[in-house]
Amino acid sequence: MTKFIFITGGVVSSLGKGLGSAALGALLQARGFTVRLCKLDPYLNVDPGTMSPFQHGEVYVTDDGAETDLDLGHYERFTGRPAVQSDNTTTGRIYTSVLQKERRGEYLGATIQVIPHITNEIKDFIREKDGSADFVLCEIGGTVGDIESLPFMEAIRQFGNEMGRERSLFIHVTLLPWIPAAGELKTKPTQHSVKELMSAGIRPRILLCRADRPIEKDELGKIALFCNIDDNKVIPALDVSSIYEVPLTYHAEGLDDQVLDCFGIKDAPPPDLSRWEQIVRRIKNPESMVRIAVVGKYTNLADSYKSLNEALIHGGIANKVKVEINFIEASVFDEEDVAVHLEGIHGILVPGGFGQRGAEGKIKAVQFARERKTPYFGICFGMQMAVIEACRNLCNMPDATSSEFTEEGTHVIGLMTEWTKGSAKEERGVNGDLGGTMRLGAYPARLAAGSRVAGIYGTPEISERHRHRYEVNMALQETLESHGLIFSGTSPDGLLPEIIEYKDHPWFIGVQFHPELKSKPLDPHPLFVSFIEAAVRQSRLV
Repeated sequence: MTKFIFITGGVVSSLGKGLGSAALGALLQARGFTVRLCKLDPYLNVDPGTMSPFQHGEVYVTDDGAETDLDLGHYERFTGRPAVQSDNTTTGRIYTSVLQKERRGEYLGATIQVIPHITNEIKDFIREKDGSADFVLCEIGGTVGDIESLPFMEAIRQFGNEMGRERSLFIHVTLLPWIPAAGELKTKPTQHSVKELMSAGIRPRILLCRADRPIEKDELGKIALFCNIDDNKVIPALDVSSIYEVPLTYHAEGLDDQVLDCFGIKDAPPPDLSRWEQIVRRIKNPESMVRIAVVGKYTNLADSYKSLNEALIHGGIANKVKVEINFIEASVFDEEDVAVHLEGIHGILVPGGFGQRGAEGKIKAVQFARERKTPYFGICFGMQMAVIEACRNLCNMPDATSSEFTEEGTHVIGLMTEWTKGSAKEERGVNGDLGGTMRLGAYPARLAAGSRVAGIYGTPEISERHRHRYEVNMALQETLESHGLIFSGTSPDGLLPEIIEYKDHPWFIGVQFHPELKSKPLDPHPLFVSFIEAAVRQSRLV
């Protein structure tokens, strides 16, 4: 029978509930169990698709086309299990579903209330996963005590009572802040957080205590005493130099053992963590270092490019090198010389994005990479900027631009109004909704024989995840290829461009999809492995 583990957080946000959930999932997998992870987000948005990256971080996209919370990226990277749309829900989605049922008369005239209708909808979301794995780990977004999370807390309280202690477990992630004036870690915030959780009817059986330094045994005992928790189930969760150390450190502190103990599982084999140990060794003992410039528009918040950052690190692990990521705000190139920032860089990456701000700076970065023979990787928007740069500077089209930016000029990038997903046609109007209306999810692509990307992938056909609403105009193919920029990947019907590359460049590839979403530390994406390999070669030249 499936066992359910609920992970809540207290004291402050951004404590690493998602990372902790993913690491616990990896540990249970390493002991031979199957796992599934999901996330309940209390915000009112239906999904994060229309939210600013500065507010929410990156939008993670699944194969089935869901725009989800970035924690699902952690889940995939640590467990290898592809996330799906039903692994993430929000207050907005829950209320939308309930109200649609009310309009259809499914509640038989009942007065619709938070209890039982909203809480039942949340429980149905969780219950749907029963039987899908040995363990379902369910992370509750936000912080205990938040008004918007109350229905979720009530729902998991009810669910825990219905399942019983044999099939449900509550883990609470909390913080022990260091007070310099007192010279000690303080346990009182943790005590108050557990008290707040218990006021909602939930008694955690395991505490994960975040801290930036070792926690004295006496302090752990104090927490156990005042929070009414067994001593061995107050687990230190200390800061580490790499997130890929977390499964190892959590196992060393006994987290997976205590979880199994809570469920009365005594005969589970010890986890095989050898691959995680190898990853950590490579991270801590690199053979050399490469510098990668990420020229973007959301560079003030690292979570905006979370999957991208990790995919670059995965490429470094595969090549046994440290990847130093230099974030550069593209708009600085409007005023400053590109070379000042990009000289000595071993690889340039322009990531996905939306809107005109910073576009000209990204185009300048593309030009620098092309002319200086610096390895270049353009992802989604980065591919489109590479096409505009080629049209302007190679194909005598000085007014080349995108219809996303202006109604004037020659639109070499245009809005997609229809495309095919499976056997169905997807359509979008110019003035239609923005949320959930892009080309989202996994789509196949066909690679040109003899191309660089065909060699990198080692297969003539691939499937990659997309998130975009603008496309390169395929009518430009002949013109661009006559100047050396070939379309090395297209949709199977040949109508949509997927990949571009230069024949005479050491490494210059642009892709319309987001390969970073499928990269994992134990299975790095081949494009990132090849890009970092090219950067290593470049590092020997500069």
